[in-house]
Amino acid sequence: MHIKAYRVFNRSTKTIEESIHVKFDEVDPKVKMMQNLEKLRIDDEDDGTLGQTSNSQEVEACKESDTSAPKNSRLLIGHSSQQIIGDPNKGVITRSKLHRDEGHIAFVSQTEPTKIDDALGDEFWVMAMQEELSHFVRNKVWTLVPRPKDHTTIGTKWVFRNKKNEKGEIVRNKARLVAQGYNQEEGIDYEEAFAPVARLEAIRMLLAYACYNGFLLYQMDVKSAFLNGFINEEVYVEQPPGFEDHEHPGHEYHLQKALYGLRQAPRAWYDKLSAFQLEKGFKKGTLDPTLFILIEKHDMLLVQIYVDDIIFGSSNTSLCNEFSSLMTNEFEMSMMGELTYILGLQIKQSKHGIFINQAKYVRDMLKKFKFENLKACDTPSSSTIKMDKDQLGKPIDPKLYRGMIGSLLYLTASRPDIMFSVCLCARFQSDPKESHLKCVKRIFRYLSGTQDLGLRFNKTKSFELRSFVDSIMREV
Repeated sequence: MHIKAYRVFNRSTKTIEESIHVKFDEVDPKVKMMQNLEKLRIDDEDDGTLGQTSNSQEVEACKESDTSAPKNSRLLIGHSSQQIIGDPNKGVITRSKLHRDEGHIAFVSQTEPTKIDDALGDEFWVMAMQEELSHFVRNKVWTLVPRPKDHTTIGTKWVFRNKKNEKGEIVRNKARLVAQGYNQEEGIDYEEAFAPVARLEAIRMLLAYACYNGFLLYQMDVKSAFLNGFINEEVYVEQPPGFEDHEHPGHEYHLQKALYGLRQAPRAWYDKLSAFQLEKGFKKGTLDPTLFILIEKHDMLLVQIYVDDIIFGSSNTSLCNEFSSLMTNEFEMSMMGELTYILGLQIKQSKHGIFINQAKYVRDMLKKFKFENLKACDTPSSSTIKMDKDQLGKPIDPKLYRGMIGSLLYLTASRPDIMFSVCLCARFQSDPKESHLKCVKRIFRYLSGTQDLGLRFNKTKSFELRSFVDSIMREV
């Protein structure tokens, strides 16, 4: 006789079990989460810390739970790591251990839902969506109005992403409500769409200049940056899926400010931030419109903008503090402190210089293209192989080849040692063959053995900008 059982995740032992003795908790996830957080807060306020008594009681409760488990429940193995939160071999983690844990892994979801229904069933993603909508309320982004008859309504959707640090650890669940801007018509729904962004070369030059002047660089992030930009066009969007107004389900939102996904959103945010910086006495870079400079007597403050990521540094620490307060008073910011990781660049600042590399990016790239087990080699290209069009060669998927080339080109920001090999392989993206793919794989083999290589800016007494050109430009 076969007995049907439920498959459940035991949060105490962090294992997946099958059992017929299951009690369903039908309390709303949002309500239960708030109850749990409130209980933890009250426990903390009793004596300021989590004492040994509460820990011992919790351990005893876990033991009682283990001994009272039904005998016909069995431990299941062989599940993918995405289905298990944390290390199954670590056993029970007490609340005091959670307070000491750097990663606060218990308070973030380890999965990325692809559907709104999946996200609504996860308490952590529900909180992430509520946090996103709270930004809309604080920034007065929209107004609920009856459905317009003479305007096209733009759809909305949720995008879910797990934010990771330089170690690859999930530190935050980010839910973003975006507009389906592909339905917009130029001249009706938007006018200007272009917005400048900082180039990686500009960021490297800023790092070199900061190293020469001997000051630290800091970073901060603007929360929901696009929601700060005003739009001039009349735009209506649908209510966010899963959070429709019960009293007015047929109404739409009239936008006063930009929404992620709108074509004019980047431009609106840049105009807002640029106007604010100029109003506070900054001057915009002549060649780089994303660089803002403030000079006070003998001190200089440099600010580099990449959409909502801001890098800044000064020879006077007080200027950095003033700028941080200035931005915090105007926008909702998250201060990240010393610059360590931005746009895939891992940055290490010291009194002797600055070192940058993209080790995490290399690991992710090898995993993406399933090259983790490639045998390493000493050089990115072979001196005995001459690359040509290879018209008689076997063709390969051009989309895959172009994806590899694009990923490698981004890596050259900190790896000039592969620049020549990558650019050579990039010539054959229109009609790639197996011989070309073999050369690209050699670059990946070289990277697998040199993941931690990067660029080092040493502190020097002079700062000279040198440029290099191809030999054919010598007479120009």
